[in-house]
Parts: sequence; structure tokens; C-alpha cells
Amino acid sequence: MTHDEADNPYAGLLVDDAHWAFGAGQEFRPDEDPVATAVVAPVPEGVDRTAAAAYCLMLGDDALVLAQRLSEWCGRAPDLEEDIALSNIALDLLGQARLLLARAAAIDPTLPPPLPDGSPVPPEDRLAFFREESGFRNVRMVELPVGDFAETITRILLFSTWRLALFERLAASRDSVLAALAAKGARELAYHREFAARWFVTLAGGTQESRRRLLAALGGLWPLWHELVETHPIEVEAAAQGIGVDPGSLVVDVEPVLEQVFATAQVEWPSIGALAGVRGRKGRDGCHTEALSRMLAEMQVVARAHPRGLW
Repeated sequence: MTHDEADNPYAGLLVDDAHWAFGAGQEFRPDEDPVATAVVAPVPEGVDRTAAAAYCLMLGDDALVLAQRLSEWCGRAPDLEEDIALSNIALDLLGQARLLLARAAAIDPTLPPPLPDGSPVPPEDRLAFFREESGFRNVRMVELPVGDFAETITRILLFSTWRLALFERLAASRDSVLAALAAKGARELAYHREFAARWFVTLAGGTQESRRRLLAALGGLWPLWHELVETHPIEVEAAAQGIGVDPGSLVVDVEPVLEQVFATAQVEWPSIGALAGVRGRKGRDGCHTEALSRMLAEMQVVARAHPRGLW
């Protein structure tokens, strides 16, 4: 090692592979990865594998996209405590996304797109970083630009209240992987909902400006709320086979919680209608807002520039 190299604290990072940031040149080994080994449990008998994989993809994309949006708050939140809280919520959702995307790929190996050079990259990474916008199946609420703090709090409240109700039921899934993931994720989502509800009430009862921003955020997000509780044919199939949950059945669990939060905050229940799709197609069908394509361009740029890199 030369004198210059000895003085450079980063010199060792470039040994063996220029893609050090993505795994220091170590080859991906599914048999040594705890996620890869956990998600390959057999699919329950009689389950349509294509529908089951698509269902996992929907729930995984919801978490992945919102996690990316919330990570944009890192270093920008009102204070250090909220900065850490939002980062932790993003990490929780990212963990859920990784398991769900990995399960989708384990159920249907044709899902992850092959890399241009055939590099061995975990299937969940291929699904996250090498799909086009039309291949994502998340609801449109999670993909909107990050907005202000009131918008973020309102989005977390609506999403976590819905997803917690879903995961509480999903814990009884016939699919062992989904059941285990939901049982763990429900505990995380309970914190997400509590955090958002506390801040929702605080902002509503704070200054005139904080209340104005909160009401504006609720009005802007509510047209997309309806998409969360609309039932897609894939969700109908997953529920019928005992591995998923019909989101339409969650209204009786979700609305009382939101009504309680709104009443405490002295906020009226919104009367705004649902945002229409494009020729009837919405997020679950791969039809998204322009915000998603811009977000994916930023999220995927490094992986696409260095497809041999390993995370």
C-alpha cells in the first residue's frame, strides 16, 4: 500500500470490485440468505400460484413505494425525534416489502425480470429496481410526492389504519409466510397508526396554519382513500382461496377508528368522492400518476447503472 493509499480511509472499499457499495463483490447465494430460505415455503394446496404471487406483489409494492416516499424525510423532519420516527416507519415498511416481493418471486419465478447481463441478484431486488412503472401494483395514494408534514401524517394515518386492519386478518392466512409476516407487521403498523393519530390530533388543535394544512392534506388524499377499500379481482381470488383479504370487508374495522380520530381532532368526515381511474384502471392495474415514474427514476437509477452490483 502506498503512502497515499494509507492516508485514504476509503481506499479499502474499492478492493476486488468497483461495485463495493452493493455488496463488496460477494455473489448472491440464496441458500445463505435468511429471507430467501424463509419465503420458499410450499404454497397451500389448491391455490392459484399466479393470483397468489400477484397478491403478494400488490401488498409489497404498497410498502415499497411508501417507504421510499417516507425516506425522503430523512434529515428534513420538524425535529430529531420525528426524523427518527419517520425513518423507522420507512424501514418497517421496507422490511415488509422485501418479504412480500421475495414471496411473490418464490411463488411465481417468472415475475422478476432478468437482468441485462444475467447477474445473480436477489429476486426482490430485481422486482424493486428493474420493473417499469406499469409493472407496479401499488395503490396511488402511496406514490404521491412527499408534500408537507401534515400531508405525511395524514397519509400514514389513512394507510396504516387500513393496512393494520388488513394484516390483523391476514394473520389467519392459509399461506404460512403471509400469516407470519402479517403477525409481525401488525405490531409495527399499530405503532405507525398511533404515531400518526397523535400528530393528526396535535396538528388539528395547534395553530390556525397547522389546522389549515391538515384539512388541506385530508382533502387532497381522501379521493385516493377509496382505492384502498375497493376490491380488485386478484384480491377476490386471494380471499376466496383463503390466503388473502377482501379489502372491501375492512370498512367495518377501519371507519370506526378514523371516526374516533377525526372526532377527537374535531375534523368532519370528508364527503369528497373517489378519484377516477383511466378507463377504469387504477394503481392495482398498473395505471399510476406521473409522480410514480419520477420517483422510480430516482429510486432505480443506481441499480440500473450498475446492474452487477449486489445489495
